[in-house]
Order: sequence, then C-alpha cells, then structure tokens
Amino acid sequence: MNTVPVLTLIDEMHGALRLGAAGDVEVADEAVLRANVGTLARASAFGEPERQAAARWLLWETSRTLGIVPASIQGLYEARGRGETPSRFTVPAINVRALAFDFGRAVFRAAQARDVGAMIFEIARSEIGYTGQRPGEYIASLMAAAIHEGYRGPLFVQGDHFQISASRYHEDPDTEMGAVRELLEEAIASGFYNIDVDTSTLVDLDLPTLDEQQRLNASLCAELTAYIRQLEPAGVTVSVGGEIGEVGGKNSTPEELHAFMGELGRHLDDGLTGLSKISIQTGTAHGGIVLEDGTLADVSVDFDTLASLSAIAQADYGMAGAGQHGASTLPEEAFGKFAEADACEVHLATNFQNMMFDRLPEALCEEIFDWLRAEQRQHWKADETEDQFLYSNRKRALGPFKERLWGMDDAVRATIRDAWERQFGFLFERLNVADTRGLVAEHVTPVPIARSPESFGVLEMAMEDVSDLAD
Repeated sequence: MNTVPVLTLIDEMHGALRLGAAGDVEVADEAVLRANVGTLARASAFGEPERQAAARWLLWETSRTLGIVPASIQGLYEARGRGETPSRFTVPAINVRALAFDFGRAVFRAAQARDVGAMIFEIARSEIGYTGQRPGEYIASLMAAAIHEGYRGPLFVQGDHFQISASRYHEDPDTEMGAVRELLEEAIASGFYNIDVDTSTLVDLDLPTLDEQQRLNASLCAELTAYIRQLEPAGVTVSVGGEIGEVGGKNSTPEELHAFMGELGRHLDDGLTGLSKISIQTGTAHGGIVLEDGTLADVSVDFDTLASLSAIAQADYGMAGAGQHGASTLPEEAFGKFAEADACEVHLATNFQNMMFDRLPEALCEEIFDWLRAEQRQHWKADETEDQFLYSNRKRALGPFKERLWGMDDAVRATIRDAWERQFGFLFERLNVADTRGLVAEHVTPVPIARSPESFGVLEMAMEDVSDLAD
C-alpha cells in the first residue's frame, strides 16, 4: 500500500493517532479520536481506492489496539447447546442497510446503556448488492461507530443469507457455488466470523420423501461449511448456521429438521465442526406483507413451532437452538415471545429501514421515489399499486443514494439515530439480552488479528443481480 494515504489520514485525525516505531497504530488521544473517527468512516465508504484501503487498515488496527475485536459467537452458542447457559434470551441479528456509521452508533449506545454483549451485526448477500456495502466497508463502518461510542469487546459480524440462487444454480451450479465461495473468502478475510449458509432455496417439496426434499439443501450446506473451515483464521471457529425452510414458505416441522440434520451428517466429513444453529420458517415474510396502500398486514409467528424446533435443535444436535428470520415488522408485543420460545436468534432489518424513510427530508424522499419510478420500473409487478411498488423497492435506492444519505445535515441524522437507539433499547429488553456482557465474556475469547496495510486492497466487484435472493 502507498503510505501517503495513511499519513494523510493520520494528519486529518488532529493528533489522535500516530505510527509507532514498528509501523503499528497507536492511539495518542482517545477523546480526539472519538470526535474525529467519522473522517475514517467516510474515507472508507467514499474515498478513492487507496484512501479507502488506508482508512480500513487504520480502523482495524485502532480497534484492535482499543480491544474492539471481530469475533465468532460460536463459544456462547456451543455452551447454550450444552445447557450451560440460560436459554431464555434471543440474540438480535441486526441488518445494517443504510447510514452504517450512524446506525452502529445507535446500536452501541443502546447496548452500553443495558450492558448488552449478545448482539450481532449482519448483512445478506442481497443487501451487499443493493446497498453498495462490500464486507470490508461494512465492518469498517461498525468499527468506527464502536470507537466513537467508546464500546469495547467482541464485535460479532455475520454474513446473513449467503444464499444460493435456485434459478442460477439449476442453470450453472459451478458458477453459482463459485460466487458464494468467493463471497465467503471476502467476508471472512474482512472479519465476518459468523456465517448463515442458506441453501434452503433448493429444497424441493415435490419430491416424495423428506430426506430427498432436504438432500440438496443439506449436501451443499455441508460443502460450504467445509469450505468455511478452510478459510478460518488461526484460533477462530466461525459460527455457521443452516436453514431448512425458505422464509415466506410453509412452516417448518420437526420431521424436516431431523431429515436435514441426517442428510447433513452424511455429507459433512467426520471431525469438522458443524452448525451452531438452524433457521426455520414459522409464518413471517421478509419485509412484511405489503397492502395496497403501502402499509403492512398483520402477520403472526407460530411460536409453538419455534419452541418445539429450538428444543430439538438443542437436545438432539447440541445446537444453540432455532432462529427466526423476517421479524422486524412484527407487532411490538410479539418480541418478548421469542425469548419465551427459547429462540436462539432473531433477524431484524426492514423496520429500521422504514424508520429512516419516515424521517428523511421530504424533498430527498421524493427524489428517491422519482428515481425508483424511472430506474426500477422493471420491478413493478402488474398487480401492485404504486404504494406497494415504492415500499417494496425503495431498498434498491440505498446504494445509489448512499452518499446523499451520509451527507444529510447532522440534525436529520441525529433524529434518525435517536429513533433507532430507542428501538434497539426496546428490542434488547424484550429479547432479554440486557446484562449479557458477562455471559459473552465467559464463553467467547476474541482473537485479535494484526493485519498489514497490503491486505486492505479494495475489491472492484461487479454488481450482482440479487432480485431473487432473500434479505
């Protein structure tokens, strides 16, 4: 790496950072660092390639110096699977689609006020595409947010729905599997030590037996799990989740779980660490079900199914339990039931996006909608109203408008941050993850990994077609 961008950025930090004699990053003034770390976040997101790489290296090494360390939640989930921890808490896995630096600040504020340690940040393969956030940028934004808010401890970052496209797989399986392997390489190298493999798109309910229905799902999940094990840094066991039912489809059953795990065992080599959790379908849909006026229909979760399959996952397979996708738009009274059902994890995304859109300046919001009408019209379904189209597709504007969103007045961004912080506080309390820092510290030992500036080359990746992938 050209050292000039590093030195330039250090100079822009107003004395907060310096390079040590060995070329390592030292924090000279943490208060000044916290006040100016947004400069590094912005450089990582929007700078020229060398400036981006320099900012990401500085954020990685500064975080390591301060004790903010990317980590796997595997140890906590293994302990839960052995019955050595309480099970009446549900880890929130939070998808960050927009304003990543501000978003992370809101999460860390709410977490620190409640001593939360059990929480995961995540981004799906689809979201990486339409939000314009590659893994290296994503984790750098979160590190900057942690530094700004004075957070210390493990940073759990997850690849959510690292999913196989069924249509592309059936057309060219090697190319589609290769695309997911490349994403795994990029994500794990960036510090994503938690991965949800999603090959459930390939479950074929038309086949005569449950074993046959789950066979391709399980065999490819085993193949990708084995590949993840090859990519792990020394001392790190990546937490890997599998999925037995595509979100939005039929509800999962105990028999399907047993069929999937049986097939997985037959395809996963002996001695390899398997799955830490399993995701199931219990009645929700990603993003909610949009009515003609753009509002959301009431959706219920089958908590009995969730509790039953979570118990089986723990008792029979030593996993932390079952996880729930597509839950952020549920009624508020539903969130306390996840912990009651012993769900190990719940994935939350769309409502945070909704909260941001509700608080955008009217002119910017209308500009986004005009762009959608002009540039994304191909996604307008024949039976959709305009309100339904705009609600379902406004996520596609997050990448093209990313810099505009980051550049909004701080007063606007503060209003959004404050709303997010209140919502995260509510969720942390309902999911019963307050006061879990000690529990995490007992079972998770982060591995600080020093990285060289040369390892932060910025990848120029072609934009994927993610229209058939889940969030």
